[in-house]
Amino acid sequence: MVEEEDNLIQLSKDGDAGSFGELYSHYLPQIYRFVVLKVSQRQLAEDLTHEVFMSAWQNIGRYASQGFPFSSWLYQIARNRVIDHYRTQKHHSSIDDIDEDVFRTHGFDELKLDNELDIKKIRQAMKHISPEQQDVILMKFVEDLSHQEIAAALDKSEGAIRLLQHRGINKLKDILIDDDGTENN
Repeated sequence: MVEEEDNLIQLSKDGDAGSFGELYSHYLPQIYRFVVLKVSQRQLAEDLTHEVFMSAWQNIGRYASQGFPFSSWLYQIARNRVIDHYRTQKHHSSIDDIDEDVFRTHGFDELKLDNELDIKKIRQAMKHISPEQQDVILMKFVEDLSHQEIAAALDKSEGAIRLLQHRGINKLKDILIDDDGTENN
């Protein structure tokens, strides 16, 4: 979609709502998935995702490709919108509130540490890593983004993304290991 995407972006910049609609249709599922994993509530995720795409449409004229996929820009908008939501609401949803089907349907159960672990334990462990580490792990293992794409979305270097991923996974491993040195299964 890269060449076609560039064309759709340019047409969108020129005010072609239909072209932006194609970008919307293509990226909606993954942006929604990212948002719902961050806020834990489907209705809120739908509202925030709508705001992400409204902001993208309103600011498409300012978009400048820097060699990263368009999705990186959308993830950056989504991440900022979620952060803004939490700042203004002063309410934090728990990762425990996320419907397990969201994880299963979108491949989160493919995340393997050393053995397959049950989603409930992973979800519990995810609460103990930093929000940035959560973002990186979700983008890498749920959204299947490259380190380069994640770096663009989070405005960090690829090295920083690799480090966040490494530290996040190591911390998850540590959390999932019993005091006696065996994994929780």
